[in-house]
Amino acid sequence: MSNIKKLMMSAAGGGGLDVDEVFSTYLYDGTNDDGPNAAQTITNGIDLAGEGGMVWIKARDFSANHAIVDTVRGNTKYLESSTTSAEKTTSVGITSFNSNGYSLGADNTWQFNTDNAYVSEYASWTFRKAPKFFDIVTYTGDGVAGREIAHNLGSVPGCFILKATSTTGDWIVYHRGLSDPSNKALALHLTFAELDNTYFNDTDPTATHFVVGGQGLGINNSGVTYVAYLFAHNDGDGGFGPDGDQDIIKCGSFTTPASAADTFVNLGFEPQWLLVKNAGITSSWRIIDVMRGMPTDGGTTALYPDQSYSESTIGSSTNFFNANPTGFTLTSSGHPTFGNNQEVIYMAIRRGPLAPPEAGTEVFNPTYAYEFDIEGNTSSGNGIHGYLGNPTDLYIQGYLNGSSLNSIVRSRLTGGNYLVTNATNAETTSSINFWDNNVGSGFETSNSVNTSLITWNWKRAPGFFDAVAYTGAYGGLTINHNLGVVPEMMWVKARTGPSNVDWAVYHKDLDTDEYLFLNQSVATQGPRTIIWSDTRPTDSVFYAGGTTQDPYTSSNNYTYIAYLFASLPGISKVGSYTGNGSSMGDTQTIDCGFSSGARFVLIKRTSGTGEWFVFDTERGIVSGTDAYITLHSNAAQVSGGDYIDPHSSGFTVVQHPATETNTNGETYIFYAIA
Repeated sequence: MSNIKKLMMSAAGGGGLDVDEVFSTYLYDGTNDDGPNAAQTITNGIDLAGEGGMVWIKARDFSANHAIVDTVRGNTKYLESSTTSAEKTTSVGITSFNSNGYSLGADNTWQFNTDNAYVSEYASWTFRKAPKFFDIVTYTGDGVAGREIAHNLGSVPGCFILKATSTTGDWIVYHRGLSDPSNKALALHLTFAELDNTYFNDTDPTATHFVVGGQGLGINNSGVTYVAYLFAHNDGDGGFGPDGDQDIIKCGSFTTPASAADTFVNLGFEPQWLLVKNAGITSSWRIIDVMRGMPTDGGTTALYPDQSYSESTIGSSTNFFNANPTGFTLTSSGHPTFGNNQEVIYMAIRRGPLAPPEAGTEVFNPTYAYEFDIEGNTSSGNGIHGYLGNPTDLYIQGYLNGSSLNSIVRSRLTGGNYLVTNATNAETTSSINFWDNNVGSGFETSNSVNTSLITWNWKRAPGFFDAVAYTGAYGGLTINHNLGVVPEMMWVKARTGPSNVDWAVYHKDLDTDEYLFLNQSVATQGPRTIIWSDTRPTDSVFYAGGTTQDPYTSSNNYTYIAYLFASLPGISKVGSYTGNGSSMGDTQTIDCGFSSGARFVLIKRTSGTGEWFVFDTERGIVSGTDAYITLHSNAAQVSGGDYIDPHSSGFTVVQHPATETNTNGETYIFYAIA
């Protein structure tokens, strides 16, 4: 969040921290074997130098212990969650905590920054100290049972983890979701079920302190130094977000059903990170996050705090956990791993951001499919296609030379599988995980530089864009979303089911029983009251289906993906206009409220047959020759005419026989991004 936005919120008398200011999942490649470039800086937006916090790092493609470093003990000290070892010292792990992340040295332990034939990929999770989110406490044991240890979490901890640092010792975990939290505990380095003991002296923590037992328990032995990591549990009192009224972390539990079935856990928000453990039986801890892979109906990717194992996809390609707009689901296919009638504890962190973006470049970018390094510079080596600079949640890839796959649509929610805008096919399975990349800032493929592709990349953000995966059902559906405002345009496509289901498009300037097909050039369709339940969406839900099934939006057991777009002042505009010219050279300026013009424009005639034209500044929105691709067609890019001109407030349409985007008396819809 910028200083300007913070000052504005302060002046308005409200506002709190955003999720992205206190937590980050950051994926990176090791650079230790890169000679003079062995060191690298991780820029994740977290102020560790000023506010303090903890960094948890794990090699993904090699068996190596987890490394946990914090600002209280210092950047040269680290602990391993999968061992009982005392803290270790290294000068080449984290070399500094910075105001926007941390720096890495040349690691010779393989736990931080190695790049060789065995290990090169890492995951890191950064927790910033902040009231009602996370705190770090160190203390020296005195052996006295009932000792109170003060903390600055500002609320009752939902979970805290204790570890001896000066000697070997267990990782003892308090969690509010256990059957009797003050008398039960878990061990982070062990797969054991919950343990009976007097670790916490039969006393629950408070908003100011927690209590430890006496000598011999491994958490308060006389003369031994300890560290405690405290995590909050928000319950309507988190105080985060622009209005200071949002929760971002939950610690709880749920009971699995008696037989395999989906189990929904209502958090009140969509999670980006989960720590889960079956508390009743022997089982591993699992860390799951959306950056490494938690796709709907796809393989769930996990790392194990109690093991040094490399990353694995739980159950091969089985999806265990699905993120939902208001929580998460343990799926019926994941249920057998956790068992029948079992208590499962969790810690969940909300997906961000909570505040709308301040510039279009934060959330959208059109790029040729060049290779990029992690800073966004073109590179001849393996890198990132479609660079955005922030985690990409949706990309659409167009083939400039034409293709039956014109244009491919992939989203983080659905993993590597893809749909095609000019086709009615169900989702195509792909083994490529386009969201598993250096910094999660685009998608990664082969080494080749390919200038015959254009990609458009979106990040989910309040007021701008959202994506929702859901399953159809008999009758009408009410589907939650996190756009935060009323969606003005929606694209909905069946991912499973028959291969002849069109893309359905909702637009605010059509009636509630009308729709368009993204894969066809036909005019507005309708009336069809069941497609949107004949009801406008709201700022929290949209509607699909009716008294009967609708294949476009809600057939029983079909899975769907919905992309939601809205107008955000100065950044995006969903609207319509009526053409005013019928001869070449006539123009009309479409005022979108921008200050530096549009970088992306989508136009479709609704009063008659008309193509889905896409223009962008990467290929040229200029006062002269432009180029366009059509989403509903497999045709190659068309160029050589003046179809659209730039304008600081948005864009200008030029009536041209090839596009006819300004024909007198015809109506059009458009979507533009600054």
